[in-house]
Amino acid sequence: MRNLIESFKHSFSARLSLWVVLFSALISLAAQAFVFMHSRHSLEKEAIKGATQVLDNATLRLNNILEDVELAADNIEWLVYRHLDSKESMLEYSRSAVQGAPFLSGCSISFEPYYFKNDHYFSAYSGYVGDVVQTMQEGSDTYQYFYMDWYLLPKLLNQPCWTEPYSDWDWEDDSAMETDKLVSYCKPLTGEDGAYIGSISMDLSLKWLSETISSVKPYPHSYSILIGRGGSYLVHPDPEKLFYQTIFTQGMIKPDPDVDALGHSMIDWEEGVRKIKLDGVPCYVFYKPLRATGWSMAIVCPRSDVFAGLNRLRLLSLGIALLGLLLMFYVCFRVIKKTVRPLEALANGAENIASGHFDSTLPTDENRLDEIGTLTRSFEHMQSSLVSYIDELTRTTAKKERIEEELKIARSIQMGMVPRTFPPFPDRKDIDLYASITPAKEVGGDLYDFFILNEKLYFCIGDVSGKGVPASLFMSVTRTLFRLLGQQELPPTEIARQINESLSSENEQLMFVTLFIGVADLRTGVLDYCNCGHNPPVLLPMKQGEVAELLDCEANTALGIAPEWEFRGQTVTAFRDRALFLFTDGLNEAENSAHQEFGNDRMMEVLSSAPFKDSRTTVSLLKKAVAAHVGKAEASDDLTMLCIRLSGPFPESGKLENN
Repeated sequence: MRNLIESFKHSFSARLSLWVVLFSALISLAAQAFVFMHSRHSLEKEAIKGATQVLDNATLRLNNILEDVELAADNIEWLVYRHLDSKESMLEYSRSAVQGAPFLSGCSISFEPYYFKNDHYFSAYSGYVGDVVQTMQEGSDTYQYFYMDWYLLPKLLNQPCWTEPYSDWDWEDDSAMETDKLVSYCKPLTGEDGAYIGSISMDLSLKWLSETISSVKPYPHSYSILIGRGGSYLVHPDPEKLFYQTIFTQGMIKPDPDVDALGHSMIDWEEGVRKIKLDGVPCYVFYKPLRATGWSMAIVCPRSDVFAGLNRLRLLSLGIALLGLLLMFYVCFRVIKKTVRPLEALANGAENIASGHFDSTLPTDENRLDEIGTLTRSFEHMQSSLVSYIDELTRTTAKKERIEEELKIARSIQMGMVPRTFPPFPDRKDIDLYASITPAKEVGGDLYDFFILNEKLYFCIGDVSGKGVPASLFMSVTRTLFRLLGQQELPPTEIARQINESLSSENEQLMFVTLFIGVADLRTGVLDYCNCGHNPPVLLPMKQGEVAELLDCEANTALGIAPEWEFRGQTVTAFRDRALFLFTDGLNEAENSAHQEFGNDRMMEVLSSAPFKDSRTTVSLLKKAVAAHVGKAEASDDLTMLCIRLSGPFPESGKLENN
């Protein structure tokens, strides 16, 4: 492919032929796009019409099934009222209802407690056990049917109703519930005084109903769904979504306004068609309500199925057009190449020059005043210009080699480093934290980091020796080690020891990093820290009249110098409601144009000028003070600042301890 591209770049005949072919292709594609757009529109209208008709037939079939269930209940209701005093008749009527309606999975004729004297429970139930209809009295202390929805709903509503899906008792295993879900049509039974005495419940297996509905497929990959009044899935090709998820469940995880709008339309008993994405697949959804039950049915047709035939035709047309364009390209190329053959000699001469033979003789024809003659004279001028260009290229290559050498050093430090995105400042009321880092070059060697683990705030600030890419990579390794060791909930001294051991083991460039490591317990307000050769942080004044003071720090060595160093840590037992300001030497050693440093005294004076307000204000105050001091002078070092304050109940005073 690369050779082909290069051939096009150096062949005028090929480029001109290609432009002719591309222009022809543009006209051809525009014509085909127009035809296919109209064809697609017509096909879409036919698809919507056909799928809507399939949905109408499916809902009609489903409504007929539901009406047959209701009719079966009506057919035995009058028989029940004629023999309300006969338990044997109830058992026989229940059995005959199931045997006479193969779409039923069961039938219950149930009565209030003690309706029949001395019988606390009586519910005549008939249902399929395997392929055989069995009849039994299902009420017992184990199965108190009068607490079931199919018994309570007609009692409370005092009218026939359909239940939501439920699992009933498994009569083959009386210690478990059925895995198959049921819906029931329930009719209340009342006495002569109008009081509720029981109910008739006709059960319909949702598994059987799902198989019946799922057989409706206007396209190979289309499928049907059925949702209840609350949006729960009653029929769905994905078993994991049945009964335990609603049409709105996925939108709670990843908001999808189109699916939510479809769900609301379906539970509001609307009908229509929508173009949406389901599980990332563009689909047409045709939906219609079943008003007798409050359910809603939908047929989902992937858009790829609807336009499968049109897409195949489009690919065939594109293939034919492509072959025609290739033939056109070949003919144009042969004709144009013959016309511009004099340019080949000029191209060969230019190629010799490009390969380094600057003394090559270019073909000349002084009598030519056309474009080819002008091009020849331009190449002669180019030949003289190449000498100066090569000289400039040599200097540029030398600079590039120096950069590559520096990158080689950085790469040796980078081994094992995993880049990642820095986290944002914590959004918590008990932590006021803000930081700023300003590299002196494009990349710098300063670092700061923090994270919260098990209600402990781990933070650090450091300064790597040197500047540029090597310092930046060494900083990244240090920060990565801090993250990995902090995640193990190690104390600051142990974190410092292990970082020092890792940095010292293969430190061929003899680089080091000063680092302050702190762990603040957000529950107790205790601060453990270890200072490894870094500038001591500053405890900020919290009230008017107080002054800033340096935090007491042990004289530990910087990391990466002495692998066997024993680091000593310290503790502030009451750090809550106290503010700590950490910085690198880019602050106190910042120089102006007269090479005067900002200095520790000036820094302490700025920090003592007013009581602590918030971390962002403190960092901004120092940044402005340094900028005013440095003026237009170039930054001599990276500048990093970190300010932390913990809020909440706190002891009257705190003290510093060694550990």
